[in-house]
Amino acid sequence: MSFDTSAADGDAPAPFGQYPPARRTIVHLSDTHLLAGDAPLGGRYDTRRGVERAVAAIDRIRIRPDAVVCTGDLTDLGEPEAYAALRSILEPAAARWGAPLVWVAGNHDERGALREGLLGGAPTEEPVTAVHDLDGLRLVVLDTSVPGWHHGDIDDAQLRWLADVLAEPAPLGTLLAMHHPPLPSHIPFFDILELRDQPRLAAVLAGSDVRGILAGHLHYSTSGTFAGIPVTVAAATCYTMNLARPAESVNGMDAGQSFHLVHVYDDTVTSAVVPVVEADTAEFFSPEWVERMSRLTPSERLEAFSRKPPR
Repeated sequence: MSFDTSAADGDAPAPFGQYPPARRTIVHLSDTHLLAGDAPLGGRYDTRRGVERAVAAIDRIRIRPDAVVCTGDLTDLGEPEAYAALRSILEPAAARWGAPLVWVAGNHDERGALREGLLGGAPTEEPVTAVHDLDGLRLVVLDTSVPGWHHGDIDDAQLRWLADVLAEPAPLGTLLAMHHPPLPSHIPFFDILELRDQPRLAAVLAGSDVRGILAGHLHYSTSGTFAGIPVTVAAATCYTMNLARPAESVNGMDAGQSFHLVHVYDDTVTSAVVPVVEADTAEFFSPEWVERMSRLTPSERLEAFSRKPPR
C-alpha cells in the first residue's frame, strides 16, 4: 500500500540508506498502572518511577514526537488522584516535546474517572474514543474496556462509529490505538482476558486504510498481524512479565520496562523497543561520527564503514 508523498515534511537531511526519513514519529507508552498516593503496586512496583524513567529516556533521545500514545491501564484502580498524578508527570513533558497526549482506556481504568481526570469531560460511562489528525496521519482511539470486567470487547455502536470514521481514507493512512491486542497469547491467563469477538473488528477493518494497531495489556512486547494489519504491543512502564518461565507460571518482574518508538514511513511502519533503564553504553557512534559520514559520498561511506578489513 502506498500513500501520497508529493509534499515533503520540511528540510530533512539526506538519508544514508534507501529509505527517506519517517513521516511521523510516535511515542507509544502502555500500562503505567499508577495508584493514589504513589502506593507500590502489589506492594513491590514503583509505578510513578516507571513513568518518570520513561520520560527521562524520551528526553535523552532528543526527539519531538508527533504524539505520545498511552494504550491503557493508565491507573490500577481508576482513582482520581492517580489520574491527576499521571497527568502531572506526562502533561509537562508532552508540552516540552510539543506533542499531543493521547489517552486510551484499559481494563484497570474507570471510564468516568478517566474522562473527568484526563479529558476534562463529564464522568460518563460511554466508551472513550477519539480521532486525532497528526498532519495527515489519522490516529483512532478505540475503547476495548468492559465496565466491571477485565476482558476486552467492542460493542456494536463503537464498531459502527469506527466504520464511519474509516469510510474516507486519510492522506497518510490510519493507526488504531487500543488496549486489548487482537492477537493470541501463549499465556493462559491472558487468553481468558483477551479481546472477544475479534471477527467483527476484522470485518470493519477489511479494505480500510488502517496501517497498524498499537496495543498494550500484556506487559510484554510482542507483535503479529490481525486481518493482515501489523499489530505491535508495548510492554509496560510499571512491571513486565517474565517470559523465561513455562507459560503456566509466567508472572510479573521488576525488570524490562520499556516503551515503543513508532516510525511511520511512506510504505511501512516500524516499532522499536526502548528500555527505560540506564545501562553502561559504548560511545563509538556519536553526532560527530554521523557528521563525518555525511561528508562522504555513498560509495565512500560503504568503503569507510561496510568493507571488512583483510584477514
